[in-house]
Formats: sequence, C-alpha cells, structure tokens
Amino acid sequence: MSRNSRIAGVAAIAGIMLAVAIVALREPGDPPREAVLPVTEESEQQEMLARELERCATLTMPDTACEKAWTEKRRRFFGSDKGDRR
Repeated sequence: MSRNSRIAGVAAIAGIMLAVAIVALREPGDPPREAVLPVTEESEQQEMLARELERCATLTMPDTACEKAWTEKRRRFFGSDKGDRR
C-alpha cells in the first residue's frame, strides 16, 4: 500500500467519524409546546395519552401528534418542564 493511499484512507475515516459525531451531537428541536389533550379529567387524559402512544408504537414514519404525545409522556414522567429547573 502506498503512502498516499494510506493518507487518503485515514482522511476518509476521519471524515466519516466527524460526520457521525456531528449527527450524534445535533439535537432535534422539541416539538412545539401545544396542548396535547383537551381539558378533561386526569384519568381520561391518561387513558387518551396511553391510546395515542399505543397507536404511535405501530407507526414507522415520524408523526407530529406522536412527537407531542411522547413529549407529554416525558413531561409527566419527569414531573416538571425544562424551564422549571433551578
């Protein structure tokens, strides 16, 4: 193997590693904070959220409603919004 081909190979690998690192570090924007569910009783909201998440589990393509449902699920699980941290 010649010196130039080794340099080209190392440069190609470094470029691929850089591209993977950039993609891995890039955080997708959170979906807009909109009301996911209408104002109803808490148990009804939980049931509606559970049904929506079950529907989302069967999808293979991105869906805005599913992103909102998962955001609501995370908000409920962690118990606070991002802006409430101290």
